[in-house]
Amino acid sequence: MRLLIKCPTQFYSWASFDVNPHPQDLPIWPLVFITIACGALSGFHSTQSPMMARCLKNESEGRFVFYGAMVAEGVIGLVWVTIGMTFYPDATSLLNAIKHGGPANVVYESSYALLGTVGGLIAILGVLALPITSGDTAFRAARLIIAEELKIGQIKKSNRLYIALPVFFVGIILTNVDFGIIWRYFGWCNQCIATMVFWSASVYLYKHGRFHYIASIPACFVTYVAIAYMLFEPTMGIRLNVAYANTIAVIATAVIYFLYLKYGKSHIFYQDKSTKTQD
Repeated sequence: MRLLIKCPTQFYSWASFDVNPHPQDLPIWPLVFITIACGALSGFHSTQSPMMARCLKNESEGRFVFYGAMVAEGVIGLVWVTIGMTFYPDATSLLNAIKHGGPANVVYESSYALLGTVGGLIAILGVLALPITSGDTAFRAARLIIAEELKIGQIKKSNRLYIALPVFFVGIILTNVDFGIIWRYFGWCNQCIATMVFWSASVYLYKHGRFHYIASIPACFVTYVAIAYMLFEPTMGIRLNVAYANTIAVIATAVIYFLYLKYGKSHIFYQDKSTKTQD
């Protein structure tokens, strides 16, 4: 709302669906889904389901907590995409702002310009809370995964430190790596996790004769995005032409969906408890 009031003449002035405004002509599809990461689809958040489930009093609250969280995450992603396209006069100005201070500079400039000192401070604190809580959750999840694999109990604080300190040390090392590279890896891995969760849910629903399309259709979409991105990505991927990358991704996704329909109800993906032998 503040953007409409402060910048009515510039609103969507350079955003266009006909011409790619990126100075380096990087393709919007599928990069946008990796760039906004959790704002598009969050596999990372799905890994926190076991922890959040402990906070629920009833299973019926799951839709409000998990689906509601994803809707809120999507709104946040749309807000900052809108800011990026409307606060700056053109794409070059946006990239210059990122170049001189990273994404944090975009948050700082736009928040204070549109919301004033107090509103800008509140907005920045809100943005800071997101990576802090994400980092906290990521470290906790890593600690619990390692503890489970090594069978180290986590009741004692000393056992927690045995795992947490090395994990923190790795995190400190990663702070010296270019954030842009880390974010690209995170964004892609995030969608890959979402892919695995969607296909797992799809197989379960398909096996039990339920309406699986609510999971299998999004699974196909995010599978296509993850494959196309890695085939195209010029710094960490295979560096194919974007047209070839999209074509191969569509074919690969179609093959995966065919195999899902053909073998989704077989013992390859599912083993009935009645078939297990007793010790």
